[in-house]
Amino acid sequence: MSIPGGPPASTIGLAGYGRFGRALAGLADAAGMRLRGYDPAGGVPAAVTAADPARLAAGAEVIVVATPVAEIRRSLEELRPHLTPAHLVIDVGSVKRAPSADLEAVLGREIPWAATHPLFGPLNIARGDRPLRAVVCANPLHPDAVAGARRLYERLGCEVIEQTADEHDRVMARTHALAFFVAKGLIDIGAGDDLPFSPPSFQALAQTIDTVRADASHLFLAIERGNPHAEDARQALLDALARVHTGLDAPLDPAAPGSLTIPAAAAAAPELRETRDLIDEIDAEIVALLARRSLLSTRAGRIKSEAGAGIRDAARERELLDERRRWAAERGLGEETVADVFSAILRFSRAAQADAD
Repeated sequence: MSIPGGPPASTIGLAGYGRFGRALAGLADAAGMRLRGYDPAGGVPAAVTAADPARLAAGAEVIVVATPVAEIRRSLEELRPHLTPAHLVIDVGSVKRAPSADLEAVLGREIPWAATHPLFGPLNIARGDRPLRAVVCANPLHPDAVAGARRLYERLGCEVIEQTADEHDRVMARTHALAFFVAKGLIDIGAGDDLPFSPPSFQALAQTIDTVRADASHLFLAIERGNPHAEDARQALLDALARVHTGLDAPLDPAAPGSLTIPAAAAAAPELRETRDLIDEIDAEIVALLARRSLLSTRAGRIKSEAGAGIRDAARERELLDERRRWAAERGLGEETVADVFSAILRFSRAAQADAD
């Protein structure tokens, strides 16, 4: 990216090559961008390693500071002597007011910068979740840098949302921070451990717990302590839970259930319309799953190609179809009908692998 306001970037430099840095590198590689990486802790592939911040800056047009939030200021100070107005510098922290202040303090008006937050992590990328989204924060000092950051994320395949740093943190306090707070509490009491079964109402919580476990250990404190609005959001939740807890212990007045009722999501639709809406939702989920399967198939195709293996594995396909027939039987579905569906999916996946070859 000729910064500011030029064509898309060809080289991205990652200052920090942890789990998220590696995942972002994969997106950049898939988008046809060249990579450079610097991390004093190591882990950067030799082919793209920059020995120090000076070489990282010299070899990249966009610098992504992909370090923990607490280390952003130090990383910026290491990079600053080697940056020019031709660079674009962005951070990827999950809170935005503090990193924005660090970017302004270190880079000021001289070096174009934008505060950003990718609303996804390595697990989302690996699962093929789409669409990926990213927040780019307004920056009156460098509006062209904000536009450049938007173009970068769009090239990486993301939908972009523009907000101020404070607006971002307010939203994240009532979403991200509360999700991590609740998940931490559930983890600490062992909720969901070694259960023989769980109802659908808990399965979404279980997925949240898994996501929190998969994130880097530093992220919980960064979200809860680094977001200036997180404490108020946590306290509002604790107050509400305390009222519910007290209400459940009090005698129930059948004429005035009050706060112990859970409002319905919406008025009931006519049965046929409701059924069709549910079918549409399921079909959308199926298409999303096919997109995720396609990404994994493309990845498998690349691995097979590097290993010199052929695309089709007849024995594996037979085993897969036999297993899907068993799954169908367990759910009372026609075994051959389900096998036909998966035969079509296999053809779809082979085509994706062929494209990756």
